[in-house]
Amino acid sequence: MRGINSNSSIIQFIAKALVFFMLWYLVYELWLLPDGRLDEWLSLNIIATSAGILNTIGFEVLSFERVVLINQNPGIEVVNGCNGIAAIGLYIGFIIAFPGSVLNKLSFIVLGIGVIYLTNISRIMFLTIIQDKWPMFFEITHDYSTTAIFYLVIFLLWMLWVNFEGHKIGKEAIT
Repeated sequence: MRGINSNSSIIQFIAKALVFFMLWYLVYELWLLPDGRLDEWLSLNIIATSAGILNTIGFEVLSFERVVLINQNPGIEVVNGCNGIAAIGLYIGFIIAFPGSVLNKLSFIVLGIGVIYLTNISRIMFLTIIQDKWPMFFEITHDYSTTAIFYLVIFLLWMLWVNFEGHKIGKEAIT
């Protein structure tokens, strides 16, 4: 019987996650992205924060609109799709789809959004330094390593949630 319940729980998780991702995709693609205000606000915020931190740690930084650069070398631009909104939606979907209390879900969603935001700022700072110091490595760094790190952080956050909430679910099933 345990196998049936486990399979049922997995199927429910996958179904909930797929429904959330479809809804998120529709809301983002049909409303938020065309409107542009959320992407614009987040991109400008990430640029300003990244530039401020880089400036504080000693880099000669210039930022304007969605672009940040060091020493007037070619910089990087935070475009829609690189500002973390899609990753945040993915993370929220995983949290919502997994069983748990609403209060705990909200807490983990807020925590996760903060961690994803800080990871993206670190990513933008790292890419800006790479573009300044080693521009020949920018494309491969942008396309592979920073993206992998970004999604690894999301996976680790979700695993933290599963272990936190899953432990409670396991205890409830036993009693």
